[in-house]
Amino acid sequence: MTFTIGFLVNPIAGMGGAVGLKGTDGLLNEAIRRGARPEAGNRALGTLRKLKNAPFRYLSCSGSMGEDILKAAGITGFEVVYQTVRNTSSEDTRNACAVFEARGVDLILFCGGDGTARDVYDTVLDRVPILGIPAGVKMYSAVFATTPESAADIILQTGVLVRHLRDAEVVDVDEEAYRDGDLRTRLHGYARSLYLPGLVQGTKHVLEDQDESRAKEGIGRFLAEVILGTPDILYLIGPGSTTGAIARELGFQKTILGFDAVKMGRLVSSDLNEEEISRLLLNEEKSRLIVSIIGAQGSVIGRGTRQVSPKVLRMIGIDNIIVVATPHKLSETPVLFVDTGDKDLDKAFGQYISVISGYQIAQRKRIGVMTSGG
Repeated sequence: MTFTIGFLVNPIAGMGGAVGLKGTDGLLNEAIRRGARPEAGNRALGTLRKLKNAPFRYLSCSGSMGEDILKAAGITGFEVVYQTVRNTSSEDTRNACAVFEARGVDLILFCGGDGTARDVYDTVLDRVPILGIPAGVKMYSAVFATTPESAADIILQTGVLVRHLRDAEVVDVDEEAYRDGDLRTRLHGYARSLYLPGLVQGTKHVLEDQDESRAKEGIGRFLAEVILGTPDILYLIGPGSTTGAIARELGFQKTILGFDAVKMGRLVSSDLNEEEISRLLLNEEKSRLIVSIIGAQGSVIGRGTRQVSPKVLRMIGIDNIIVVATPHKLSETPVLFVDTGDKDLDKAFGQYISVISGYQIAQRKRIGVMTSGG
């Protein structure tokens, strides 16, 4: 039996991330003005190249929404069943998925972010299994593979069999609130999705209780002392409420969903995009990056951190990355993963990473087999 995969790409997914827009929906022209480049096609290509020799049949869309990527991957067994215009929209995603369902596909493989996941789910609900190739700025839904390569591994290892399906949360994010630094999520629905432990991300958990607050205070106090004790080092502090505790200890307001630069305990610049970070680093001899993991999901780099591109990470150096998370968050997160967009860089993280989880407390946490290129 030949499995049929409906394949589509949201060509503009993720374009707002590196330029600091925290999203692309409604801001495509601004993203382009700031120098954003399409990345979703390359992300999808990483998946399809691993699937090239598998005996699957593909139904797809014309142009950059699918056809171009299939051809670039060297896949010939596909049929274009939906014609797109040059500037595609969410309506194209929904219309294509309706065609896929009508043609009886066994799986819809899509490349995008949470908005794309929502459009796919709204069309097919739980009637057709779906799997996401991560390419957006925010990916909090549980239908996404951890990396593009992991998406291919899931399909190859499961054979799209029913026993590997699960109900997976599709999460809706308030775009306007998110851009203002306020993360508001709600459950949009439950899709049927392929699943293999360690290769599919979980849904972001927001944990707030007394123990969490105390742990964040301990992390903040410890790293504030480290920053003050190393005045020659520039620190880039990433998104999150845990990293926000560091800023509070230093006496400034953190950009909750962006990257801020600090030196000698003082705020140098806030809400930086990739280009601004690169310019700062050129003038610094030493720099460090502080990031928090996404609870339950396990992302260290790759979800909401597109401003720290592979170029930026190499300028900083893997050994200069400090990861923070509370014990509660770590207990909810069995395995961590990185998805930098560069296979060699992902491998450089190794198998374990040290996570600061309290005042002068660190835990070693495994980086799972999902790292791209793994």
